[in-house]
Amino acid sequence: MAPKVSKADKKIAYDKKLCNLLDEYTQVLVAVADNVGSTQLQNIRSALRGDSVVLMGKNTMMKRSIRIHSDNTGNKAILALIDLLVGNVGLIFTKGDLKEVTEEVAKFKVGAPARVGLVAPIDVIVPPGNTGLDPSQTSFFQVLNIPTKINKGTVEIVTPVELIKKGDKVGSSEAALLSKLGIRPFSYGLVVLKVYDNGSVFSPEVLDLTEDDLIAKFATGVSMVTSLALAISYPTLAAAPHMFINAYKNVLAVAVATDYSFPLADKVKEYLADPSKFAVAVAAPSAAAGSGAAPAAAAKEEEKKEEPVDESDEDLGFSLFD
Repeated sequence: MAPKVSKADKKIAYDKKLCNLLDEYTQVLVAVADNVGSTQLQNIRSALRGDSVVLMGKNTMMKRSIRIHSDNTGNKAILALIDLLVGNVGLIFTKGDLKEVTEEVAKFKVGAPARVGLVAPIDVIVPPGNTGLDPSQTSFFQVLNIPTKINKGTVEIVTPVELIKKGDKVGSSEAALLSKLGIRPFSYGLVVLKVYDNGSVFSPEVLDLTEDDLIAKFATGVSMVTSLALAISYPTLAAAPHMFINAYKNVLAVAVATDYSFPLADKVKEYLADPSKFAVAVAAPSAAAGSGAAPAAAAKEEEKKEEPVDESDEDLGFSLFD
């Protein structure tokens, strides 16, 4: 018979395992494990085996191990994990793609009945239709103010009913009714709460961002910086082109209003003095485009004229009635 392992030895082994994982992995997913069964957790471990390790344990023990390991190695970045160890959570150490691992974990959700006292994670709506219950069971529906009728010897729900709202606790009547109807409204699994990546902590929603989203956010940021720089007249790389253009407009306006001039201003003054020159300048490109289109149209017309006559139209030397 194998000797029984003491609690102290178990804690030492757990501390050693956690420290080894902290040294080996730089990416950690912090996942909530509320209402997750042991079989379900084992299936998740099997699916992630190879590049990921799921570690569960008491928060106080994990926090203690992280603090001691940080002091021994000088790695202060891992201390960010301590603030995330709140509630029933576990750590998923991974070397794979964070988004792919998160999606793989989300696949393992198991339906669960509504138990009394449980806080509903979603709204529960009972659909209309035949329940298969005999008329003696109408008391459940009456207590919950659910409109019913008797159809062919069974109870039938007339309209859809919102039985439980998200965030409300499940009562005994609601739990009993859902059990009789065979409805398992809730589904539970590991839910990734935060992502730790080499000292940085962020929400898992960040993993869903695409390159287009990042480019759009960057462009929005550049636009805001440019607007602010222009408003306070502070030169930045983004605002410099706009500042040069605005300065040129101001100088040009001064030159037009006074006798001061420079080469580019001379051309503007010339147009202002004789607006017909401006009209000629605008018409010139249009005329060039029109002249380019004319030869093309003539060429097409010439092609139409030179189309060969179909041989079927020529006299083949015999008549249809020969």
